[in-house]
Amino acid sequence: MAELLRVEDLTVKFFTSDGIVHAVDRVSFSIEEEEVLGLVGESGCGKSVTSLSVMRLLPMPPARITSGRIFFNGRNLLELSDAEMRKIRGNAISMIFQEPMTSLNPVITVGKQIAEAIVTHQNVSMEEARKKSIELLKLVGIPNPEKRYDDYPHQMSGGMRQRAMIAMALACNPKLLIADEPTTALDVTVQAQILDLIAQLKDTFGMSVLLITHDLGVIAEMCDRVIVMYAG
Repeated sequence: MAELLRVEDLTVKFFTSDGIVHAVDRVSFSIEEEEVLGLVGESGCGKSVTSLSVMRLLPMPPARITSGRIFFNGRNLLELSDAEMRKIRGNAISMIFQEPMTSLNPVITVGKQIAEAIVTHQNVSMEEARKKSIELLKLVGIPNPEKRYDDYPHQMSGGMRQRAMIAMALACNPKLLIADEPTTALDVTVQAQILDLIAQLKDTFGMSVLLITHDLGVIAEMCDRVIVMYAG
């Protein structure tokens, strides 16, 4: 398989009033097409900072990428303009966050949020985007998707919200899905369902997955390869 993502010597520091925090220290790894790579480590070791660096979503300031390169399909993401990166983020690279309630807009219906992601990146009408959103809600296992399209986030259970986030992440058929602790806020039964869903969709869409977790059981179940982070 061809290489999809390569991170080289990534170093991220946070410049705060209390001093410099070395969040990520010369991290390197790669992901091949259709591979599931596990990134494992204890809380606070720099896993999420690494994923946010790939997405170019770090809060700057206080964060700063002080060295390194991030290649996606041969292009260095750190050299792209904000406009160029917006075409990739949510389109070729998508991300599922730990807590869907903080990722979903509480005052916009779930279906419309998915549809807006489709309209943003694809040349389709809102009606076409609505149809695709309902198809995606059905694909990720949300019952009665036509009705659920008009639900607000607070009207869904935690597992349903995470399924909706996965639907949104898949809206534009990404080549790389970054799943940052996708089951942390869910009970054990729902965790297994969400992980099974990600595995199925990975095969359906032929995408690569960067799975970030501190749960070695999850890693053993899902990943082709594993990298371990410790204190950056």
